[in-house]
Amino acid sequence: MTDPKTPAQHLSDAGDAVRAFNHASRNASVKDWQFPSHAYDALGNLSYLVQMLGQAVEQSARPVMRTHEHGRVRIDGNGDADAKVMELVLAREDAVAAAAALTDAVQRMHNASSPMGLDTTGMPEFEDDDA
Repeated sequence: MTDPKTPAQHLSDAGDAVRAFNHASRNASVKDWQFPSHAYDALGNLSYLVQMLGQAVEQSARPVMRTHEHGRVRIDGNGDADAKVMELVLAREDAVAAAAALTDAVQRMHNASSPMGLDTTGMPEFEDDDA
């Protein structure tokens, strides 16, 4: 079965999903969004997402690179295609490096939150009924 969505549409969906997370997580009183374990789960999912960004950045430039290899990139106003493609390549390298740094930082956050839990001492809603 052929995927009916274009690669760019998948990235749009990913952006929409991150936006939905941002809206849902804004309210700290949400039942499933108040304890360290909730942050741990979110950071694990965020880590999964960001570790794929470098590859997505690389692959997003492929159509330009393929077109450039065939000498078919045209720049508005008769600009220099080689110069613009080089600008794209350098920016892509910066973006890939930034994605790697972001991945490392989010994975460190996930690791740091791993041993965290909720101290329920003195919280009646967590007291054992047998006590």
